[in-house]
Amino acid sequence: MQIDYYCALTSPWSYMGHGPFCDMARRAGADVRILPVNALAVFDRTGGLPLPKRSPERQAYRFQELARWRKRHNLDLNLRPAHFPTDETQAALLVVAAREAGLDALDLAGRFMRAVWAEERNISDADTIATIVGEAGLDLSQLTAHRENVDAAALRDQAGEAAVQAGVFGVPTYHFGDEMFWGQDRLSFVEEKLAGGR
Repeated sequence: MQIDYYCALTSPWSYMGHGPFCDMARRAGADVRILPVNALAVFDRTGGLPLPKRSPERQAYRFQELARWRKRHNLDLNLRPAHFPTDETQAALLVVAAREAGLDALDLAGRFMRAVWAEERNISDADTIATIVGEAGLDLSQLTAHRENVDAAALRDQAGEAAVQAGVFGVPTYHFGDEMFWGQDRLSFVEEKLAGGR
């Protein structure tokens, strides 16, 4: 069983769903291919709006929903983190490199997400990135070299194109078999699909 997991490291919804999704995939013995995409590029292709361009009403409601889900999951989450929005590109490319090297890319991605939403750290800062990679037990120099060897930037662009072709329009999206599940609030359906796929 393989799940294509489209996410963004600076998405609060990706962060909320990351831990529960990884746990259920592990329990089911599913193979997860993490695909950290450029969510803004996906929005641009599929008619979505970046947060600053949404109406004030939608922006206000987003905070209500974040607070509700934070309580539901008993999750550490800052509604207005110090470093959001921020450029996640370099962090995402290291996640791609870790995936391609057969390392624990899911763990690394989760650490970057938590850094933004719970730890007030800036994942566009080179020193912060280096620290987080080290905390994940990975060697930054080796991971950086692998990022260049596999052309992680091209792979990330390809994943964004594949996402659009698969019908993805937002993150997180979990694509499994012939079905797509958008949003961390759809994880119960993912779990049912996994159970049926055993």
